[in-house]
Amino acid sequence: MRLPQPATEKTLYFIGVTTGQSSIMQVYPRWAKEALGLGDTVIKGIDLEIHAPAEDYRQVVEFIKNDPLSMGALVTTHKIDLFNATKDMFEYLDPYAEMFGELSSISKKDGRLEGYAKDPISSGLTLDSFVPENYWKEKGGELFIMGAGGSAIAICSYLLKPSNGANIPSKVIIGNRSKPRLDEIERLIKEINPNVTAEFYLTPETSDNDNVLANVKPNSLIINATGLGKDRPGSPLSDDCVYPMDCLVWELNYRGELTFMKQAQAQAKDKSLFIEDGWTYFIHGWTQVIAEVFHIDITGEVFDKCEKIARDMRK
Repeated sequence: MRLPQPATEKTLYFIGVTTGQSSIMQVYPRWAKEALGLGDTVIKGIDLEIHAPAEDYRQVVEFIKNDPLSMGALVTTHKIDLFNATKDMFEYLDPYAEMFGELSSISKKDGRLEGYAKDPISSGLTLDSFVPENYWKEKGGELFIMGAGGSAIAICSYLLKPSNGANIPSKVIIGNRSKPRLDEIERLIKEINPNVTAEFYLTPETSDNDNVLANVKPNSLIINATGLGKDRPGSPLSDDCVYPMDCLVWELNYRGELTFMKQAQAQAKDKSLFIEDGWTYFIHGWTQVIAEVFHIDITGEVFDKCEKIARDMRK
């Protein structure tokens, strides 16, 4: 791992795996200049291997904390590992970060280093954009998430909160290839809403997820939260998987091979599937963190302007 040089201008960091391939590297300069009034700032990537050594995470956080012009960072892929390695280095952690044990945003305020878990907010905003109102109450579908990391936890926290009343999935199904993360999300779901019906499956092979998918109800929401198809090749499902009818399918990735999304698209017509990629999630995730790092408001017309810039650039 190579740490950045001390910043010579206000800098926002992107802590990930293959950050140079992200659209944010082209989108952020236009957002900063044309929508946010942050034209004198820059964005730089910090790439770390998946499940990097704890010392690497600590060095990165220490650098941001002590470098005057390093304003903060968005964290992806490493949200849980970075939290576990560095939580003692923050003067403030927001309630979501404390509850879910993850960090997606690093910022500074009044001389203190602050950590936030923004995914429950950004995932909620994205879900509201494509899941019809009262969908769960009216359709009775289930929630099947492949992957048990920070994004899966955030999605569960939004969809299962008790204030939703009867408008929650009839069952939550989580598949993950490693048992520790599976055990942790099981604990958190019971904490979020102890009355939710939930099932947890160890799914190290694509055939394991295929078998779980085969028993999911129609009108369910099926999500790839594994990262496969972006930073790593593949999909949590095989090409032989069979979708239930009338489901919502959410590919959290917006770039890379997107194998999971292509598999769903192959069945979309016959199974009447609605497919959402990760682009709207990408926009909400970044604007939430940028607002925190630079202490600005990105809602209403300002958010709409950011969204338009991003969508125009994607074309």
